[in-house]
Amino acid sequence: MILIVDDKPENIFSLKTILELHSFPTDTALSGEEALKKILRNPYALIILDVQMPGMDGFEVAEAISGYSKARDIPILFLSAASTDKKFITKGYSAGGMDYITKPIDPDILLLKVKTFYRLYEQNRELNVIQASLRSEIEFRKKVEGELEERAGELHSILESLPQIAFTTSADGEIEFVNEQWLDYAPSKREFPPTHPDDLDLGRQWAKTVVSGKALDLEVRVRRKGSEDYRCHLLRAIPVREGDTITKWVGTFTDIEDQKQAVKRKDEFISIASHELKTPLTTIKAYVQLLDRSIGVEDPTRTYVERALVQVQKLDNLIVDLLDLSKIESGKLKFNKKPFYFETTLSNAVEMIRQTYPDYEIVRKGAAEVEIYGDETRIEQVIINYLTNAVKYSPDRKEVLIESGLQPDGCVYVRVKDYGIGIRKDHQQNIFGKYYRVEESANRFQGLGIGLYICAEIIRRHEGEFGVESEPGQGSTFYFSVPVGTGTFI
Repeated sequence: MILIVDDKPENIFSLKTILELHSFPTDTALSGEEALKKILRNPYALIILDVQMPGMDGFEVAEAISGYSKARDIPILFLSAASTDKKFITKGYSAGGMDYITKPIDPDILLLKVKTFYRLYEQNRELNVIQASLRSEIEFRKKVEGELEERAGELHSILESLPQIAFTTSADGEIEFVNEQWLDYAPSKREFPPTHPDDLDLGRQWAKTVVSGKALDLEVRVRRKGSEDYRCHLLRAIPVREGDTITKWVGTFTDIEDQKQAVKRKDEFISIASHELKTPLTTIKAYVQLLDRSIGVEDPTRTYVERALVQVQKLDNLIVDLLDLSKIESGKLKFNKKPFYFETTLSNAVEMIRQTYPDYEIVRKGAAEVEIYGDETRIEQVIINYLTNAVKYSPDRKEVLIESGLQPDGCVYVRVKDYGIGIRKDHQQNIFGKYYRVEESANRFQGLGIGLYICAEIIRRHEGEFGVESEPGQGSTFYFSVPVGTGTFI
């Protein structure tokens, strides 16, 4: 809005008409005193101020305006019929005026000057808005930075209190903070501890982790400065996110050497015990089989002999699993890979389960008419384990569905579905782990929790994939797929 200040109403009317014809909103005052009151109450883009007025003249009004913090930046255009010699112009500028226009008024010149000042006012207002926004943004950033510094300080305090080697990095993986334990192993605050020559290169592995954006779990061997002995540590690093953006990484090295040695001694014991048990068990099994053949069909003791055979077979299977486990741990699990017809292997495994569990209906769906390259015995072991578990964990619904076929990528797949107790989501990610058993079923169903672990290792060694889909009370579907390899379709 433009404020027109003149003591003559006819002059105000003339100026107001010209400006409003060109869409400029206006306000008026007939004296300097009235103008000052309005300036205190309203914002104006421009003041057109008559110099010669009774009471307060234009110069006095301009000087008064310059004393108001809210109004001192409003441009003033002096309007005068008096001389425009140097002394008047100088006095006007000194009083706070921005320009002069003389009477009689030339409308074109007036409009040019008004448009210029109005445009400057609009630009200045936009700049003020931008400046206010920037100030707000700066204050917000300062607040956020303060909060981040406070949180970082808390995190550093926590990491300093840990007995493990601990560190944080930036989003791109550059080390930012390390605790005191770090320097007992690493050459500097910006370098990772050197690892055993036979272990993976830690720097390269870390670079891959940062690119992937996924948490890292890695066993590495590091040694304390001045020591010759490497100790196994579990390196765990997780990304810290704000929304979908990684802002930093937090990691620890935890000494697990004692646990590794304990597991090694346990595995050695299991291996030795399994081997020692295998020989007498084989002899017992042979004698019980001979006894079974020598007893007549009507002999009342035959039932007990058959039951003994079932238990001997369970014990034999358990020992085989323990031996496989010890071979996996020692890296000695052997595979005899060669081409074999997959459908025959699958059919044999299904038939074996049907004979072993005649009360269960094993339903076949699909077929994998293909020759694949792999260890036939080990693949059959996986199928039998899946089917046995399906029977074992569905005591109330005596039906198991096994589906097979070829995936679009050419891999053979097998899916075994039961209608039993099911598995909760939080257990599914661990179900293929060594010795892992679901708590709810551990007391109800016997087992050591190593069968699926062995199956997983077999599928890994065939470069395949495996997994489970399940809902509690709705049953489970265990699946695996393996590439055809060098086999040919039949």
